[in-house]
Amino acid sequence: MTVKHISYIKDFTKWKEEFSFSTEISIRFSETDMFGHVNNVSAFIYFEQARIEFFKSIGLFTKLEEDTIPVVADLQCDYHNQLFFGETIKIFVKANLIKNSTLDVHYMAVKPDGKICLTGRGNIVNVDTSTGKAVSLTNEQLQKLQK
Repeated sequence: MTVKHISYIKDFTKWKEEFSFSTEISIRFSETDMFGHVNNVSAFIYFEQARIEFFKSIGLFTKLEEDTIPVVADLQCDYHNQLFFGETIKIFVKANLIKNSTLDVHYMAVKPDGKICLTGRGNIVNVDTSTGKAVSLTNEQLQKLQK
C-alpha cells in the first residue's frame, strides 16, 4: 500500500515491519458521526486503548499506586481510509524511540483486508506524581521497553 508522506516515518516498509504487538478494537456505534463513519476524535481513543494494552503486555505502568505515571505530551494521527460502525481493526503499537523520560510511541491501524486506515505517534512522558515533573525511566522500565 502506498501511504502519503508522513513526517515521522522515513522508510514505511521498515517502519511497518518493526511492530510486534497488536490488539483488536471493534468500532462502536457511539464512535460514528451523522455521516455513518468513525468520528476523527475516535482514533485517539483507539490509540489510548491500544497503548494501555501494550503497556500491560510488557508489565509497564500497571499499578496506580506507582510513584510515576505516563502522561501524553503530544499525539498526532494521519487518516488513510474511512472506518465504519461494526468494523474491527487491529492496532499495532511500538515504542519507536526511548529517551531519558520520554517514549515516542507509534501506532498503525489495519482493517481485516490489510488496508491501513490510521497511523500515528505520540510522546509519553514519565512524570513524578508528587512533583508533576518529568523523571527518568528506571532501568527496569527501560528493560521492559527494549524487549
